[in-house]
Amino acid sequence: MRLPQIQGIRALAVVLVLLYHAKFLPGGYIGVDIFYVISGYLITSLLLRECEKTDGISFARFYLRRIKRLLPASSLVLIITALVSWWVYPSILRADLGRDIAAASLYISNYFFALWQMDYQNLDAIPPVVIHYWSLAVEEQFYLLWPLIIYLLYKFGKRRTVGIGIAVITLMSFLLSLFLTSASPLWAFYFLPTRAWELGIGALVLFVPAKWRDFQGFAWLAVIAIGYSAARFTDATAFPGTAALFPVLATALTLASVKNWPKVIDTSSRLPVIQWLGNISYPLYLWHWPVLVIPNLYLGRDLSIMERLMAILLTLILADLTHRFVEQPLRVREFSRTRILASAVLITILTLILSIIIINSHNNQVILKSGEQFSLESVLAQPKIYQDGCHLENGQTIPAQCTYGTKDSRRKIVLFGDSHAAQWFPALEKMAYENGFALISFTKSACPGPAIRKVNKGGYKNSDCSKWRDNVYKRIAELKPEAVLVSGMKYFQRPEGYQSRAQWWQEGQRKTLLALRGLTPKVIYIADTPHPKQDIPSCLSSKKARDCDNTERTPSITVDGYLLVDPTPWLCARNCPAVLDGIVTYRDASHISVEMSTSLSAQMARALRALGLDLG
Repeated sequence: MRLPQIQGIRALAVVLVLLYHAKFLPGGYIGVDIFYVISGYLITSLLLRECEKTDGISFARFYLRRIKRLLPASSLVLIITALVSWWVYPSILRADLGRDIAAASLYISNYFFALWQMDYQNLDAIPPVVIHYWSLAVEEQFYLLWPLIIYLLYKFGKRRTVGIGIAVITLMSFLLSLFLTSASPLWAFYFLPTRAWELGIGALVLFVPAKWRDFQGFAWLAVIAIGYSAARFTDATAFPGTAALFPVLATALTLASVKNWPKVIDTSSRLPVIQWLGNISYPLYLWHWPVLVIPNLYLGRDLSIMERLMAILLTLILADLTHRFVEQPLRVREFSRTRILASAVLITILTLILSIIIINSHNNQVILKSGEQFSLESVLAQPKIYQDGCHLENGQTIPAQCTYGTKDSRRKIVLFGDSHAAQWFPALEKMAYENGFALISFTKSACPGPAIRKVNKGGYKNSDCSKWRDNVYKRIAELKPEAVLVSGMKYFQRPEGYQSRAQWWQEGQRKTLLALRGLTPKVIYIADTPHPKQDIPSCLSSKKARDCDNTERTPSITVDGYLLVDPTPWLCARNCPAVLDGIVTYRDASHISVEMSTSLSAQMARALRALGLDLG
């Protein structure tokens, strides 16, 4: 079914996603949801029409048609992306690259990205180059199951039962989506059962009575809802959940009234450029992310506006060529079943072999141009509190019983904050053993010591941090430590309502200081460390060390009542080097390495003694 109006909706969907990843539209990721509704509508229409015509479904013909339609372009882009990335990626990242390529080739990447904690809405400094294949995996898994479901429902009670069955499945999927969006956001985002309702809504459009389809206002309501979602949704929006209702129901309205659109919308959808975008929407989606992210990785920085516009232009060219010379010729050409299946198996095997070769080209050594070598394993190592279960993650609110150093000492010092507090654990543990005091660690990812209010995003919830801090305060009251060392990362997204980052951070500092008043004689604030502009180990493995020496100093922000330790002078002189005294300074794009932290133990001890803290 290639109605020009549907091609217009496809064009809108892919442009939204493209603008989102090019950082021009905060909520453009809803384009994926629009695609899902279209797919549910078209595939169910095809299957239902076949059931009513032949009283059954040719499963072989259906699956072969899907393979022929989707596999050639996706495999072409995947293989080219793998080869180019293999050349561009530092050798220390190739194991992850090969793993991602393998998952994408098997159409199970959505589950693996969820397991590997790849947050599509909050991609880190080195995002997977094929992370966008997750949506294709969801759709292919839907195609695998949906024909059988439709067939069984039709056999049980014809069209009416099909409609009831789809409605029940859609409702169950939506309720699961609501639950997991709150309980486990990553699984809600990537999981077929939490996305199936969107395809189900598209399928239910087929059962909308004809008398309800004549209202032209449906299209205008859809335009408003999609426009609002694309402009107002952000990476912080809990998704899919209830937020996905906006683009999903809007798309369903456009499909239900597709033959009765207002003239201006209908005419716009038929414009040659819109039809062209609709025709190339599939390869455009496939190409856009690698074209945007590979230059980012190669240059070691974010792309400028002009570079992003050039990437969009290149994406359009590649998509058009793929449509013209791959999609179109194969769509009209007939192949035997055996040849289609054999080709699908062969190309999947070849892609898997390529991924294995890429994985085996991984090198655990960071080798500088000067000849210095560093073990990747040691550079990327996290403080031992991560392995001990003493550093909490999202959702956890009960602090663990974690004491280090001289555990039975009457002198106790508490470390309190997020991962930027945890990065100082190696230095403090060394001091604890050398000076005979007990070190108690209370750290939790994304929950700084200063009780700031952050933007709820992904698996992060302000309420979890508040509960955790309250529990920590109770433990500190029981411990009566000599000092509490408070720290945290300042570079989180600042919520609305604050005129400056300093105002926001100082508000959190005051709250924590008030909560700790009377619980300890000394509240010491360890200012945040300098902020790398890129992933330092990756930069060192692919460039000259001096090209990685662009880490930014972090201004120290504090309020009266805290004693201050500022580590910036220990890490920066004329600049903030990536390698300091023969040690790689950072383990990623944020945290100092364990070896660097340990090496700064003496400086930390001197700073704490200067503040009057008796370390022994």
